[in-house]
Amino acid sequence: MNQMKRKVTIAGVGAATMTAIVLLNSPADAASKMGETEFKEHCAACHAGGGNIIKADKTLSRKDREAHGVKTAKDIVRIMRKPGEGMTTFDKKTISDKEAKAIAEYIIKTFK
Repeated sequence: MNQMKRKVTIAGVGAATMTAIVLLNSPADAASKMGETEFKEHCAACHAGGGNIIKADKTLSRKDREAHGVKTAKDIVRIMRKPGEGMTTFDKKTISDKEAKAIAEYIIKTFK
């Protein structure tokens, strides 16, 4: 292989590697990791595996969420801020808006 072709090949491999790194470390990936981390810290005690130890009919599954009018991440955040009886209130001091949104998106993505 001549020197020019080698440089082009190495540059191509380098570009592909950088693209993969960027995709794996995208803001969406970071938000997803934040959502998972915050869920484990604040929610998993009562909602382990997407269940609900207080009210068994209000799991985090899509079917149960939608049956109770919870269809969007915004709906989940609303409930986190002003939950019904049996659930801890998570105010903005406890969970920031950014963290609450990440948790809500994690729930929607994870518990189908």
